This record gives sequence, C-alpha cells and structure tokens, in this order.
Amino acid sequence: MRQRSLIAITATLAAGALTLTACGSRDEDGGGSSDSGNGGTTVVIGVDAPLTGDLSALGLGIKNSVDLAAKTANKEQYVEGITFKIEALDDQGQASVGQQNATKLVANKDVLGVVGPLNSSVGESMQKVFDTAKLVEVSPANTNPALTQGVDWQTKKVRPYKSYFRTATTDAIQGPFAAQYVYNDAKKKKVFVIDDKKTYGAGLAATFTEEFKKLGGKVVGTEHINPDSKDFNAVATKVKQSGADVVYYGGEYPQAGPLSKQIKEAGAKIPLVGGDGIYSADFIKLSGAAGTGDLATSVGAPVEELPSAKEFVANYKDAGYKEAFEAYGGYSYDSAWAIIEAVKKVVEDNDGKLPDDARSKVVDAMQNVSFDGVTGKVSFDEFGDATNKQLTVYSVKDGDWGTVKSGTFTG
Repeated sequence: MRQRSLIAITATLAAGALTLTACGSRDEDGGGSSDSGNGGTTVVIGVDAPLTGDLSALGLGIKNSVDLAAKTANKEQYVEGITFKIEALDDQGQASVGQQNATKLVANKDVLGVVGPLNSSVGESMQKVFDTAKLVEVSPANTNPALTQGVDWQTKKVRPYKSYFRTATTDAIQGPFAAQYVYNDAKKKKVFVIDDKKTYGAGLAATFTEEFKKLGGKVVGTEHINPDSKDFNAVATKVKQSGADVVYYGGEYPQAGPLSKQIKEAGAKIPLVGGDGIYSADFIKLSGAAGTGDLATSVGAPVEELPSAKEFVANYKDAGYKEAFEAYGGYSYDSAWAIIEAVKKVVEDNDGKLPDDARSKVVDAMQNVSFDGVTGKVSFDEFGDATNKQLTVYSVKDGDWGTVKSGTFTG
C-alpha cells in the first residue's frame, strides 16, 4: 500500500477537542453513527490510557497522537463517507479502571476500534471484554509476551484473543536486547535486579535476567519494590552492599527516577538500566543529576530520526498539543492508522458503506493490514504482534535522552 501523506493540522483543530464522542443516532447492530454532520457516517476510535496521575505524560502523548491520526484521515477524506472521532478514557494506570473503560467503549456502538492501553496489566484486564464484543484493540505500548502468545509463551505459543494487536515489540525481545547491551557493550558483569511486581515490570526483569545469566553475567541481588512508595533507601543500601556494577529495573519512570537518585545517594555510583517504561523526560526530572549515564531501551528506532516520521513530528508540533508525544506517540499514531486502514478495507468491500457486523469485519481486516507508517513498516504476525522488531538503547546525557544504539535482538 502507498505511504499515506500527513496533512498539517492547525492548532485550532487541536485545542479543546481531544476527547470527542460520537454524535447522532446509532444503528442497532454497531457500525458507526448515521449522522456525522456532513451526511456521512461517524466512526469512533476509542483511546484508553492514563490521562491523569504519575503516568499521564505517556498517556496524553498517546491520546494526542490518536487525535492527530483521526484528524489527518478526515482532512484527507481517506475513507470515503467516514468521519473519524475519538473517545478518550482515563484508566489512571489501574487494571480495574481499564476494565470498566473497556465496557464503556463496547457500549458505544460507534466505536469500531480502540488504541491502548499503556500498561500491560491494564491490557490484560481489557482483552476479554473487547474480544467478546469482537472489538479490535491495538496497543502502542503493551510489551508483555503473554498478551499475544499466552501465559506459557516460553514453551508453547498460543494466541489468547483474536481481537488484540500491538505495534510495540515484546519484552521477549526487549529484555534480552538490554542484557546483550549491558553485558557485551557496557561491559557490566554484576547486576542487581529490581522490579515493581506488576505484569510489565516483573516480566521485563525476568527476560533480562535470563539472558544476562546466559551470557555469563552474575545476578548479585534481587528485590521487589512497592510502586506506591517513593522511599527506596533500604533497597538502595542493599544495592551498595551487593557490589553490583549495574542495576536493572523492571518498572516505570515514577519509581525509577527516585530509585536511581537514592541508589547514587547511598554511594553506589552505578547506572540504572530500564525498559521503555522509564524512557520519558519525566524520568530525568525525577532522577535529577543522578540520572546522568542511566540507560533505557525502547521499542523501535528514535521517531525523531526516522525519515518516515518527519511529517508526524512537524504536524504534531503544528497542531499545538500542550504535551509531548513521548515514547509512544509514533506507535499510537500507527495504531490508530491501522484501525483506519481496517475500516477502509471493510467499507470498500461492502460497496462503500459499513456492514451491520462492522466490528467483527474490522477485526478480520486488521490481521492483513500493512502500510508504511510513522515508525516504519506496520503489519502483524499470526499472534497479532508487530513484525517490526527493532529496539534502541538510550542514555541520559546533558539533561536529555540520547541514542546509543539501535538494532534487533539476536538470539
């Protein structure tokens, strides 16, 4: 398929109109509103992300990027007769709230696809709700392998839900990729592993640990932290006493920033390494000067450096969003565009209109979606996982994240 062009969106389109619900009467079977204000059909793309709280920086970047995709599709009239809108719900990073949001989105018959969530634990709570309703879900950020390959993914891969897809690669690749960099490139041989006990953090720490030990590295200590705490001095002391030359943290930036700072204050002048959950400007704010030299892996190549992303970066800026698109902006745009492509296919196959069973048809169409996106080639394998397996290592330097190495896991 052709690479879709991005149309510049003005700031007036972005301001105050990021969370939109469908207008007009809904049909009985689901498949869009009959009144979009221009004689066509309204299709709503749901968004679920943490829009408030500690993780809101990432969540708002997700929401804004989906909003930009919807407005770009409308500007281009990319799907004839269809107007796209978004309905964004705040999951606060909580699985129980995400499950409630999934139920709300299912109840809106105009919703034909959902982008999100950020957290793997939230994604886990939403999957069955969406799958029962045959409503497609595309996450730009979930990385836990079990979501697409089943709980026994290490020995037998079985796809649990047909309606779940993601544009981010998994921790089955990200954890080992980080281990290879830490051991082979950074020459660190003794690691202290910490996680926040959540689905994402614990899973990432486990895949890192397995690969690090396989390479010959030694795990000199492990610890779990309470993600609701900001006092990690006891753990920091254990890190110092362990003799570790590096810390690996499975979790997210609200805890990783203070943790890094307190480890250095305890006298362990060693880098903290984490996954995409710490790759945020807010990690640098929270860790302060102590964060210099810390490392993070993140999915894909740096969006700012991709030729395919230049228009996205420019148009996001022109749209006047108050918040940065952050680590998942490009993936969120591509997740939304995948839904738009699937809707386009369904409409074209049904003589220019949505069928009564539009939701299930969109799920089927998603499996074969393929296009050149912001983050590169976007398509999905038999499990619903992204076929793009690239990752990047970043390091904190001069108060910002800088690219250290991009590549794919070899193992």
